[in-house]
Amino acid sequence: MEKDLLNALPEECSTRDVAQALGLAVRSVQLMVDRGELQAWKTPGGHRRITRASVQQWLEHHQGRPASAAAAPSQPPAQPLSTASAPKPSSASEGAPPPAQRRPRVLLIEDSAHFQNLVRLLMAHNFPHVDLHVAEDGFVGLAMAGELQPDVLLVDILLPGIDGATLIARLRSHPQFQRSRLIVVTSLDEAQRGVYAFALTGLPVVHKPQMVQELPPLLKACLDSAG
Repeated sequence: MEKDLLNALPEECSTRDVAQALGLAVRSVQLMVDRGELQAWKTPGGHRRITRASVQQWLEHHQGRPASAAAAPSQPPAQPLSTASAPKPSSASEGAPPPAQRRPRVLLIEDSAHFQNLVRLLMAHNFPHVDLHVAEDGFVGLAMAGELQPDVLLVDILLPGIDGATLIARLRSHPQFQRSRLIVVTSLDEAQRGVYAFALTGLPVVHKPQMVQELPPLLKACLDSAG
């Protein structure tokens, strides 16, 4: 967000004011308030009011985070064999096995600890050969996606930081992520996610109540096509 947009905010902002300034959905701002990321209170009429100072603090915290720190993966990625340091073939090494290939990578961008753990369990049971990395908000997820270049991205729609639908639109339009497969995971039913149709067109969507049944076969298909 540009400095002039921040200065244009009133001292006491509505969720819509903050959503427009940050480029997020109103629901995402509401979730940020519920998690204590933004200082807010409710008017007698039940409307949230957010302090401009807390928006400034939130923005400085996320913009000041180094990309390398934000993108630190939960597991170290496999290091490719450098051709400069690789030993030349010889009769003594002809029988040596070939270097191991990079393990497939899945990046989950999800702020709910419950569903993070559920995906971890599903991955451990169905895909033990795949490395799972987790980001808890859209800003960190975008940084990790750029560093990890995952084979598959699992993205929730409602996220703190960058709204999930906006994040998905950016990923789909950026050439850097063209090889990554995208799967949307959401607690919203079909009618509720209609406002996000601009980002979800043509993408597989997993409804969280059916995650155990729907995600494994869909993820397998995406991993197979990515490989």
